[in-house]
Amino acid sequence: MIHTYSITGMTCDGCRSKVEKALNTIDGIEAKVSLSPPVAIITMDKHIPTSKLQEALTTVGKYTIEMSNDKTTEDTTTNESAAKSCCSTHEHNYKKEAVIPTNAAGKYYCPMHCEGEKVYDKAGDCPVCGMDLVKAPELTVNKTLYTCPMHPEVISETPGSCPICGMDLVPMEPSESEDQRTYKDLVKKMKIAVVFTVPIFAIAMIEMAHNNPLLQLMDADKWNWVQLILSLPVVFYACWVFFVRAWKSIITWNLNMFTLIGIGTGVAFLFSLVGMFFPDIFPSEFKTEHGTVLLYFEATTVILTLVLLGQLLEARAHSQTSGAIKELLKLAPTEATLVIDGGDKVISIHDIKKGDLLRVKPGDKIPVDGKITDGESSIDEAMITGEPIPVDKKKGDNVISGTINGNKSFVMIAEKVGSETLLSQIVQMVNDASRSRAPIQKLADSISKYFVPIVVIISAITFFVWAKFGPEPALVYGFINAIAVLIIACPCALGLATPCQ
Repeated sequence: MIHTYSITGMTCDGCRSKVEKALNTIDGIEAKVSLSPPVAIITMDKHIPTSKLQEALTTVGKYTIEMSNDKTTEDTTTNESAAKSCCSTHEHNYKKEAVIPTNAAGKYYCPMHCEGEKVYDKAGDCPVCGMDLVKAPELTVNKTLYTCPMHPEVISETPGSCPICGMDLVPMEPSESEDQRTYKDLVKKMKIAVVFTVPIFAIAMIEMAHNNPLLQLMDADKWNWVQLILSLPVVFYACWVFFVRAWKSIITWNLNMFTLIGIGTGVAFLFSLVGMFFPDIFPSEFKTEHGTVLLYFEATTVILTLVLLGQLLEARAHSQTSGAIKELLKLAPTEATLVIDGGDKVISIHDIKKGDLLRVKPGDKIPVDGKITDGESSIDEAMITGEPIPVDKKKGDNVISGTINGNKSFVMIAEKVGSETLLSQIVQMVNDASRSRAPIQKLADSISKYFVPIVVIISAITFFVWAKFGPEPALVYGFINAIAVLIIACPCALGLATPCQ
């Protein structure tokens, strides 16, 4: 038999996973837990008291479980005494686990899905991993507003003339989307990062040449200062957000690629500063023939710039998806002609109700899904079928929102409006696909939970081993080699990023 229980106390996907594992430790049940809504669907061979389920949850955190009151009309009881008397073959038909909510349109969510399908009303950072929240595209056609070209303060929801000067009102141009603004901001940061990173990389590579031509211009110490100055805009402006995300991932213990990248590049940058200002504390083996310590400014900036490139590609993908959804929404008209009291009235597509009679004139787009009640025509359905030849339609035939009427007029009855239309469902599927997590991303999240702490532990072990058994100065050797572990592992974290999935 199958029971549905309500769970309280879950705040993120980690909580959901913890609760699910705890319930599945009980013999004779199979549990599936969702975060939104916070419910557990449990399949059990025989009835198990809620108190036993609560005991399992108490061992892993402050979670509570109780029988859900959300059920279908086929259920006859929800209390435990009735559940005990159920036949073992009886199945309770409680509401199934919800999928991605359709009311998330226009709201913000974490692209890493740290908190499942939780959404926010305002833009900001994810409280778990620190990533910028992404705005889910609007899934309905926005109302067209009209304004006067001479008096922009005049705004109307319907076309007409300006009450001040009498000029015809014109449609207002849509403002730039938030995804596009985010993409442009990352493009700006990427340009800055590349402009300052390329010279640093060039200086570091030329230093490896047998006869370094740069030394003919300045000493090695001064070139180190040049690298430091050039790295500041990259670290503290273009890529500073990665250190913020790393810090949030540590304090919330939601370890991910930003944790390792932030630790690795941060330690490399701090090591380079110490090497510049206090070179005497380092043994001669770590110095060049010019007496300077080998620094990691180029490793820091190159890794950060590559990660920024990945974020730029991801933002570009989100921007293109939002653009595709907007283009789909443009296929639907914003107005329709309502047949009422023997006359025609132009109304907004948002005001159409089921059962309304609508007149579709030659060349117009069909406003909603419905059926022809009077007249006939040929309709271009290429947007749905891809077939360029118009399809003949007569009385009783179905018509689809967004398709284009031919050279005849007809009257139709509205059967599906709003999110029920085929066009809206296509838009919803595109949006769901953009918000869903690829299998490779789930694998990367699972790996990062173990990869990051393992690297940090190996780095700590390296320090203590060198500090105890290494040559003098043992602490310096231990510190340098521990940093080397973090820097070597840092590029590996790029594999945990999946912007091109």
